[in-house]
Amino acid sequence: MEGKQQQKHFVLVHGACHGAWCWYRLQTLLEAEGHRVAVMDLAASGIDPKMLDELRTFSDYNQPLLEVMESIPPDEKVVLVAHSLGGLNIAFAMEKYPHKISVAVFIAAYMPDTVHRPSYFVEKVRLDLHCLLSYN
Repeated sequence: MEGKQQQKHFVLVHGACHGAWCWYRLQTLLEAEGHRVAVMDLAASGIDPKMLDELRTFSDYNQPLLEVMESIPPDEKVVLVAHSLGGLNIAFAMEKYPHKISVAVFIAAYMPDTVHRPSYFVEKVRLDLHCLLSYN
């Protein structure tokens, strides 16, 4: 291949009952190709120190992703990748930061419809984080 492919910035979001650790192989492959990769533990996941009982809203759970998105410079766009429940997390990020996202990839992930804004799901069903994230 002539020339180097344009470097991209990937943000990888894990699903329920997982952590950033689940992306270690993909992160390694993408970085070996020269891409930037950000992974984070969502609140009360992986090695994040918060306890599930401390989270009151889905926004609390999603805060680490929103902090990553906030840190991205205004002239940069990322590729958001999510698995499982992480689809709902990136849908929220897409709603809040559309100007910072070039594309979103949903891998066997919750994907909101195109009629309602992503937060509609949480507002209407009053999403119970304990039900979604507990191991029991």
